[in-house]
Amino acid sequence: MTNLYHLLPQVYQRRDAESGYALRGLLAVIEEQREILSGAVGQLYDDWFIETCQDWVVPYIGELVGYQLLHGYDEALGAGIPEAGRLERTIAPRADVAGTIAARRRKGTLSLLQDLAAEVTGWPARAVEFRRLLAFAQPVRLESLTTRDRLRSGQVANLRDGDRLDRVGGPFDDIARGVDVRRITSPCTPGRYGIDEVGLFVWRLRSYSVTHAPACCIDRDRAWFTFSVLGNDIPLSIRPAVPGGAGDPGGHAGEVTETDVPGFIRRRAFEADLGQYYGAAKSVCLWLSGDAGADPVPPAKIVPADLTDWGYTPGSDQVAVDPVLGRIAFAPRSAPDGGVWVTYRYLFSADIGGGEYFRPFTAPDGAVIYPVGPGQRFATITAALAQWSTDKQAQALAPPAIIELVGSTDYTEQLDITVAPGDRLTIRAASGSRPVIRLLDWHANRPDSMRVTGTSAAPGSSAAPPVVTLDGLLITGRSVQVSGPVGQVRITDCTLVPGWSLDADCTCGHPGDPSLELIGTTACVQADRSILGPIRVIPGAGSASPSQVFLSDCVLDATTRTGYALAGAEDGATDECAPVTLAMRRTTVLGTIRARAITSVQDSIITGLFEVMDTQDGCVRFCWIAPGSRLPPQFHCEPALSGDPLRVVPRFSSERYGTPGYAQLARDAPAEVFRGAEDGAEMGVFHDLFQPQRLDNLALRLAEYTPAGCDAGILLVT
Repeated sequence: MTNLYHLLPQVYQRRDAESGYALRGLLAVIEEQREILSGAVGQLYDDWFIETCQDWVVPYIGELVGYQLLHGYDEALGAGIPEAGRLERTIAPRADVAGTIAARRRKGTLSLLQDLAAEVTGWPARAVEFRRLLAFAQPVRLESLTTRDRLRSGQVANLRDGDRLDRVGGPFDDIARGVDVRRITSPCTPGRYGIDEVGLFVWRLRSYSVTHAPACCIDRDRAWFTFSVLGNDIPLSIRPAVPGGAGDPGGHAGEVTETDVPGFIRRRAFEADLGQYYGAAKSVCLWLSGDAGADPVPPAKIVPADLTDWGYTPGSDQVAVDPVLGRIAFAPRSAPDGGVWVTYRYLFSADIGGGEYFRPFTAPDGAVIYPVGPGQRFATITAALAQWSTDKQAQALAPPAIIELVGSTDYTEQLDITVAPGDRLTIRAASGSRPVIRLLDWHANRPDSMRVTGTSAAPGSSAAPPVVTLDGLLITGRSVQVSGPVGQVRITDCTLVPGWSLDADCTCGHPGDPSLELIGTTACVQADRSILGPIRVIPGAGSASPSQVFLSDCVLDATTRTGYALAGAEDGATDECAPVTLAMRRTTVLGTIRARAITSVQDSIITGLFEVMDTQDGCVRFCWIAPGSRLPPQFHCEPALSGDPLRVVPRFSSERYGTPGYAQLARDAPAEVFRGAEDGAEMGVFHDLFQPQRLDNLALRLAEYTPAGCDAGILLVT
């Protein structure tokens, strides 16, 4: 029954009942339209407010308050994304529009520029008004507090103040300068120290942790250690501020300090405020015991030092720490016999390679997990593999097996893995762990690689070829060798150290030696978000079908500019191509590739010659290809598209694995490479960071909220 029908007098309701309720049916239609109109009127009131309005109203309210859509929203809207959960973000970010009025009230403040950088790009930032750092003529007639502050801000450099001099040229430099007439936004030679210049320093590299991991003892002196288990120097990073602190988008905490951003720890800062950086829950910590419950080395024994060339010798009860080189030194007679364990942080661009970052993983149904590590069921990987082999013999159909390495410890073992048809074996790092597998020179008469060998199926067997997965591991010392009838090898979030080992300056110990060997196998190799050394493919006798290699979001490093990242010869010295069919996307190759065929190569950088035997099939799209390469048809590839092979050359912050800027495009990389992917992002392994789009959106917001009459420039710190 409808409300309108109940309002009628009873006499009309009785007559309507006698005539078959025709009047009630008419009033029901009228009531339905009344409810629709009432709801529409109520929604009109809700649409006045950004918190309650409908999704399609958000851009109209944004237009009323002068909100500007960031780059990418128009393209996403035109793509017609169907998911309802992404519709709001596609049309306009509701929270961003809602904060526009509040941001307008804060326009011209440095804290707003810092918050905008964090909201738009996700990068920590520090805003600086360079006019406050200009030297000027000081009035000496007044002795007010303001005048004394101005005297300090405009004074010449104090050569006795080592900490201020150590910050010269960086984002926290506060020494006065003369006026620079160049604008900070100049595309040629930008300046900084002008009256109307504002700089926004941003940190692109992320801070990653290594927790209670073994340090590396330098062989020539048992009192010398490096934080990196690989033995290379590594600059230690600051643990960024917790949410709500300075520099947090929602904190509005004002000026950003050195401890609020993921930067490097300076020696003088480490010495001046040791408690800020050293401790179990801080940026750096040392233990002399592998027990998780042991007490760390007390701060009173830590001595900040410059350990360049190991020229400093600490006292008998002291431990010298160099945060710039990542080195540790003990007194010669006080070197620990039981080992050293460290917690530290390092900088890198993204979540690729072995690391303690989050990695989603779903165990297959019925999988059996074999935990390995300190305090776990198995102490070694070998013991877990032996138990898995025993369990297989007791079952007709072996379930998927997962050997899970718990903790960021190292495993120095001889690994010889045999897999049979039907086996599905995964060796993975537990969540929040970065285990290191060290392969040493155990045998004098044969190689000591980590060997994965497949066995042939019994006659008449219908079992599928075995599948082996490596997930979240860092493998150093030797290569991973796959041979025999293996169906698939998956390498996910792993690092197969290019060149097997590193020297102090991150130079490869064995340049050109392969990190992955496919010997007499047609296994399909699929690598995702990994760092790999050279791949060598050696076919077996009578093998006709090529292997398949798929690389996605990877670095393939030949360790030398002229080396072969993928080839068929063992030493890479001949013209023999690798008998593989290759597919790549969003991959950076530092070296030369020789392959039999390709299917698709997209959004990638190949610094050396790329030679393919079969040029009739496959395509190469939106890549940087070295001139002189032999490939199937190319589409929108550089430098052929621009016609400028001398200028359009990819340049990297570093090409040595172990350095913070490894495989990162340099700041002066040509725009044709930095924005050369199909969607306008950068080519190569860090495509999915979308750094060009982030910089464009940040520049758009800076132009909108910069103080009147000022120029704002983006200054990349890392």
